[in-house]
Amino acid sequence: MAGALPGVSSLGDVSGKRVLVRSDLNVPLDGETITDDGRIRASVPQIRALLDAGADVVVCAHLGRPKGAPDPKYSLRPVAARLGELLDREVEFVEEPDGTPKTGLALLENVRFHPGETSKDDAERGAYADVLAGLADAYVDDAFGAVHRKHASVFDVAQRLPHAAGQLVERELEVLRHLTESPQRPYVVVLGGSKVSDKLAVIDNLLPTVDRLLVGGGMCFTFLASLGHEVGDSLLEKDQIDACRRLLGSGKLVLPKDVVVAADISDDAETQVVGVDAIPAGRKGLDIGPQSVELFARELTGARTVFWNGPMGVFEVSPFAAGTKGVAEAIAALDPALTVVGGGDSAAAVRRLDVGEERFGHISTGGGASLEYLEGKSLPGLAALED
Repeated sequence: MAGALPGVSSLGDVSGKRVLVRSDLNVPLDGETITDDGRIRASVPQIRALLDAGADVVVCAHLGRPKGAPDPKYSLRPVAARLGELLDREVEFVEEPDGTPKTGLALLENVRFHPGETSKDDAERGAYADVLAGLADAYVDDAFGAVHRKHASVFDVAQRLPHAAGQLVERELEVLRHLTESPQRPYVVVLGGSKVSDKLAVIDNLLPTVDRLLVGGGMCFTFLASLGHEVGDSLLEKDQIDACRRLLGSGKLVLPKDVVVAADISDDAETQVVGVDAIPAGRKGLDIGPQSVELFARELTGARTVFWNGPMGVFEVSPFAAGTKGVAEAIAALDPALTVVGGGDSAAAVRRLDVGEERFGHISTGGGASLEYLEGKSLPGLAALED
């Protein structure tokens, strides 16, 4: 958990100063085409505010998981072009992650092209942080999606410059504190995604606080197996069955009633809706079924606080998108309520399935960071900013 963080106003007058901004620009690309620019759009207000205050701005960010060396498919060049369109001004693209900007608004190449960014060696990471810190007079971390990483541009730079949390980080923390400290009730959490093991700690931490916890996605099949159901070829973590059985003992978890099964994941897959106690051998469960959508919508009725993280099925493939869309629509329809979409695939699903971003109270830019915060972990990027 984070204590009090200094806001950008704590930096004083930034006019004429150069500010290094760590943004979260980790967007999906198809070749050089950005398929979802949500994180770029979320980064614009803080960058624009600093420019309007008279600062020169150097933006640094990562994209994907290159191996500490340049890899053209992870270049931020397309992001620089889109950022320029959104800001309505030229963004200089600096072709090296440790290059020197020449203008008042620049984006460095992917910081993960430099081996020091993600190094486990403090000295190597620190050496790259020294280079980044040398580019600026102050540092603003506005990359909530990266604050759970102990990386040079997230953790070490903040120890070398006057520093502040950006607008986006402040807003994310405001919402997450509301979820953990003072949620209005009923408080319902909806979890999906592939693996129970990825969500086990957050379920444990949330169970004492929530009123109901709805489980869909690939992770639901391990819960179903813990009840003795056959799950065919569905995703199953056998080593988590006992943990699932323990969690079900809380009485707060709600599981699907029916699922959509198929032999393969494709747009022309032959699908079948079956009860959770009748999943055929040789078939995979790939989405929750219509009865489950209705059940989850009923469980959400009247909720005043909702946190949703993880899709209900393989929403990227049309035969398995209805469960995620149905649950998203049910959450979006709640009023009055604070509805929080926990980043990652859930945020992508909202945009891809045309549910309407404006219908949710908050769409997080950081799926992994949100979950680690809700687990009660200390996040390195936030710890580095604390006063």
